[in-house]
Amino acid sequence: MSRWALDSRLDADTHLVGALSLCDVRLMDDNRFPWLILVPRIVGATEWIDLDRQTQHRLADEITLASQALRTLCSPSKLNVATLGNIVAQLHVHVIARFHEDAAWPRPVWGVGSALPYPADESSTLLARLRAALAL
Repeated sequence: MSRWALDSRLDADTHLVGALSLCDVRLMDDNRFPWLILVPRIVGATEWIDLDRQTQHRLADEITLASQALRTLCSPSKLNVATLGNIVAQLHVHVIARFHEDAAWPRPVWGVGSALPYPADESSTLLARLRAALAL
């Protein structure tokens, strides 16, 4: 039986926030956009439909939790929630806090400029705030 492992590209581009009951929660290392990625720890899952109904509901609950955390901490103009997987096939969900004045507004964040990594002190602070908001 295979063991679940995080895709190396997601690992390289994110910071671990913590683990919920189904998903690892990760912070995209781009301080232009407060951006969480939820990765269900399900071996071989690439699509939402790969999950049974109960697991789909658990994922929806965890997306809601992540969305509420970003709303509380960042007060965004809009929240974007998406599963794409065109580059990283492993099932993962993007939850992105968007602002009318952000670098990509109103377009999607993908392909807009280059990521600006968080300074170490800023990422540490945000990670701690996210862990508290998510009760991790």
